Amino acid sequence: MTDREHLRETRRWVVKIGSALLTSGGRGIDRSRMSAWVDQMVTLAAAGRELVIVSSGAVAEGMSRIGWKRRPATLHELQAAAAIGQMGLVQAWESCFKERGLHTAQVLLTHEDLTDRRRYLNARSTLRTLVGLRVVPVINENDTVATEELRFGDNDTLAALVANLIQADLLVLLTDQRGVFDADPRANPDAHLIPETTVGDPMLDQVAGEGGSGLGRGGMVTKIRAARLAARSGAATVIAAGTGDGVLTCIASGERVGTLLLPDQGPDQARKRWLAGHLQVRGRLTLDDGAVRVLREQGRSLLAVGVRAVAGEFSRGEVVACVDSQGKEVARGLVNYGAEDARRIMGQPSSRIAEILGCMDDEELIHRDNLVLV
Repeated sequence: MTDREHLRETRRWVVKIGSALLTSGGRGIDRSRMSAWVDQMVTLAAAGRELVIVSSGAVAEGMSRIGWKRRPATLHELQAAAAIGQMGLVQAWESCFKERGLHTAQVLLTHEDLTDRRRYLNARSTLRTLVGLRVVPVINENDTVATEELRFGDNDTLAALVANLIQADLLVLLTDQRGVFDADPRANPDAHLIPETTVGDPMLDQVAGEGGSGLGRGGMVTKIRAARLAARSGAATVIAAGTGDGVLTCIASGERVGTLLLPDQGPDQARKRWLAGHLQVRGRLTLDDGAVRVLREQGRSLLAVGVRAVAGEFSRGEVVACVDSQGKEVARGLVNYGAEDARRIMGQPSSRIAEILGCMDDEELIHRDNLVLV
């Protein structure tokens, strides 16, 4: 069985649809396109698939309703546009599915919902219950309350985090491009579509540009990052043009549509997937070369002796990034000591922690069970 044919057996999907597609380039919700996607999703649901939609378009729909031609730059204007547009967006999804006999549920998330462990588990339970009831959750970032520090940054990332959250089999990112190309197809007519590769393929870093439609916040680079994040729970990702006829049913039947990005290793443990989803960290630990090798090659805990510098202010139990001598992040995890104590024990063997601090809570600065490579 080929990897494409394996898609026929996928059961739980997260489908993300971008602003440019949903709003016809910002002219308001395109109900004909939405109806076509819903028709396909109803067919997939009838075949036993569980579906979760991550829907962009609230800001663009709000802009259309109040006559704004350019995406606002200030946070309060974005939040106002999102609040206005969210009404029409949810009503449109609800009416399309209701006409076809399926219920929907609105779920608005902030980054804090997925970084706080208790709220993360609650969100997971709610979404699993909804799909178990054959209800289609329609998820968006809660733009009206999210502060700049807590924003996901783009719905591609949000979709990947949702895929991790519910352990989806497949993440589908519908866009205005046919998939990932080996060059920018808008500038190079000889660019070729990459039909299939693994998420770790270094070629992807070379070909992903930072561009986007101007309506959303994503570009191809965010989609590749999302695919890599989704792969942590074992999900494959398809990046494809949402304007194609029957794109979702074609994917489900194993046809060569868009670009298929496959996981290149087994899924992480659930706790480590949660850690990987932290988009903000409270501090940074700079490691020596030996500590970097130990983390990457031996999968061991991080000891204080391997730390050369501590940046930021953080408390015990918060998420910090581990970087190499060039500043490249290699891991992140839950730290066992606050920033002040970490500075006092950095570079020291574990046997001296009690002597330096007066007590020793843990031998490790970050235990391997609470650390994930990035």
